[in-house]
Amino acid sequence: MAVLVGKKAPSFSASAVINGEEIVNGFSLDQFIGNKYVVLFFYPKDFTFVCPTELHAFQERLEDFRKRDVEVVAVSTDTEQSHWGWLQMSKEDGGIQGVTYPIVADTNKTISTNFDVIAGSFFYNENDQLEAEGEMVAYRGLFLIDKNGVVRHQLVNDMPLGRNVDEALRMIDALQYFEKNGEVCPANWSEGKEAMKASHSGVAEYLKKN
Repeated sequence: MAVLVGKKAPSFSASAVINGEEIVNGFSLDQFIGNKYVVLFFYPKDFTFVCPTELHAFQERLEDFRKRDVEVVAVSTDTEQSHWGWLQMSKEDGGIQGVTYPIVADTNKTISTNFDVIAGSFFYNENDQLEAEGEMVAYRGLFLIDKNGVVRHQLVNDMPLGRNVDEALRMIDALQYFEKNGEVCPANWSEGKEAMKASHSGVAEYLKKN
């Protein structure tokens, strides 16, 4: 698994569904560089079970992301038509109707591969025929990308394990606090708690108080 933290996020241009209904071509994160932070998260498949709980959970907290100047973008290896169809299904029927942030279609698997969250792999057998091992779908990867397009946090869960949206928000708060104040955020830090100076004396002072 590649560690992308500290590196420029891989660029891409792909079809996506935006505003819950409009299919667009050439969707790219480049539009946010210099203007917005991005939480980019991957999920395995449309029309499944854990995935809609995550997509709805991000939607429910969308305003909390946006007031932090963060755009939320989802990606799976399904087609844009599949995304669109799932968006027309009600929550009660297992659909994701009401989700308004962009959902990107990684149908050629290159985005998931470049972010190194693809579960399967291709190889050539002894007859020089292409085969696949495992499903060519994405693990539950999440990447926090700063305004310069650099990955500052990544998390990858196996498919049965849903993510915690509050933790994604906590990491944004920690990054923005560090950028604003120059102080680092210790274990279990959350907004409103004390941070510390990145020095031996700063650590000692923090541990003494806590």
